[in-house]
Amino acid sequence: MTAQLVPYEDLTELQRTQVEAIEIHPEQIKFAGDIHGALHTLLSRPGPGVKGFALLAGEVPVAFLLLKRPPVLPAWANEHSATLHALQVDYRAQGKGYGKACLLALPAVARAAWPQIRGLELSVDADNVSAIGLYTRLGWVDSGEAYKGRIGYERRMGLVFDQEITCL
Repeated sequence: MTAQLVPYEDLTELQRTQVEAIEIHPEQIKFAGDIHGALHTLLSRPGPGVKGFALLAGEVPVAFLLLKRPPVLPAWANEHSATLHALQVDYRAQGKGYGKACLLALPAVARAAWPQIRGLELSVDADNVSAIGLYTRLGWVDSGEAYKGRIGYERRMGLVFDQEITCL
C-alpha cells in the first residue's frame, strides 16, 4: 500500500471531486459526520485554524480528516495541541490499513502545518471500541476523562510530541 497524507489545498480539481465522493458506512456517520459536513467546516470560512488532509492511495483520495487549532480549537483541548476531527475512510477502502496510515502520517503533517504544536488530541465516543483500540495501539493515551458529548460519553485521547508537556 502506497499512501500519502496531503493537504487539501494541494489536491487537483479531480482529486477534490473524488474527496466529495468519500462515503462511510451509515453507522459511522454518528461518530465522524459525513464528507459534506467536513468539507463545509473546511471551506465555509477559510482561516488558519482549520486544515483538511486527504490520504491518497496512489493518486486517488481514500480518506479525509480535519485538524483544528485556535481560534476554532474545541473547549476540551489543550491550547498547545491540534485536534483531530472527521476522520473518514471511504467504505470501499476500509479494512486495508488506510485509517492506520492516516494516523501514522498525522504527526508529521500536523507539525508541518503548525510547527509550534506539542501534540495532538481527539475526542472519541466511549462506545467506539474499535477506534479506541486503534488509537491506543498507535500510541495515543486516554486522558482518563469522560464527558457528555453530542451522542453519548466521549473520551479525550492525546499523542504528545514534547515530553515536557504534562497537561495534554
